[in-house]
Amino acid sequence: MLRQPTPFFFEQGPQAVILLHAYSGSSNDVRLLARFLQRHNYTVYAPIFTGHATDDPRDILREGSPEKWWRDTQSAIEVVRAAGYQQIAVFGLSLGGIFATRALEVDRELVGGGVFSSPIITNQHTNVPQQFPRMARHVYRQQDLSEDQIKTRLAWIREQLPIQLGQINQFVTGVQANLNHVKSPFFIAQGGQDEMISAQSGLQLKQALEQTGQVVDYHFYETASHVLTVNTAHQQLETDVLSYLTTIFEVDNDN
Repeated sequence: MLRQPTPFFFEQGPQAVILLHAYSGSSNDVRLLARFLQRHNYTVYAPIFTGHATDDPRDILREGSPEKWWRDTQSAIEVVRAAGYQQIAVFGLSLGGIFATRALEVDRELVGGGVFSSPIITNQHTNVPQQFPRMARHVYRQQDLSEDQIKTRLAWIREQLPIQLGQINQFVTGVQANLNHVKSPFFIAQGGQDEMISAQSGLQLKQALEQTGQVVDYHFYETASHVLTVNTAHQQLETDVLSYLTTIFEVDNDN
C-alpha cells in the first residue's frame, strides 16, 4: 500500500502561513509552495481535510463535508496560534480557497491570505463530476481491483458526488454573501487554461471584492491549468505569494 500524505508543520520564522489543499488532493498539493516559503523564513502549516489522503476516494464522500472542512480550517488556525504564532495568513487551492476566504471573513486577527483557482463567486459549471470518478478509477486500478469492483465503487461515487457538490455550493453561497466582511488585502491567483473551473472565476472574485472596497492582489497566469501550486505557473506563483506576504506583514507590523 502506498504511504499516504500527512499534515506538515514547517516551523521557521515568526510569521506563519496556513495552506489548504484541493478537493481531491492533500497536503502534497502545497508542499512546493510551503518549502519555498520556509526557505524565505516563513513558518508553514498544511492540514489535511477530513476524508482525504486515504487509499479510497470514497472516504471524501463518506467522511467529509463542508462543515467538517470548515472545522478543520478553524482547527488549523488554532494549531498555529497554540504554537505561539500571532501573525498568520491563510491561503487555499481550489476547495481550500473557499475555507480560506471564510476564515478571512470571520477571523479579524488573520493578517491576510487568499485563493488559488477557487470558484468563490459563481456556482457555475465545473468539471469535478467528470474528473473525480476518473481520479478514483486511476486509484483503484493501481490497487489491482477487478473491473467489477471498480465499476461498483464508481457507481456509488457517481450517485453520492452530486449530493456533496450541492452541499459545497450551499457553503460557497454563504461565503459569497459575506465577502464584504473581508478586511485584509486579498490575494487571487487564476490560470487561463483552468480545466476544472471557469478561467474567469478569479476575475469575478476580484471585481466582487473591489466593489466592497477591498484591496486585491490579482494574478492571472495565461497558460496555466488548475493546480497552480505544482504546474507551469508554480514558480511565478511562489514569487507572487512571497511579494504579497512581504507587503501584508509589513503593513501589519506598522499597525
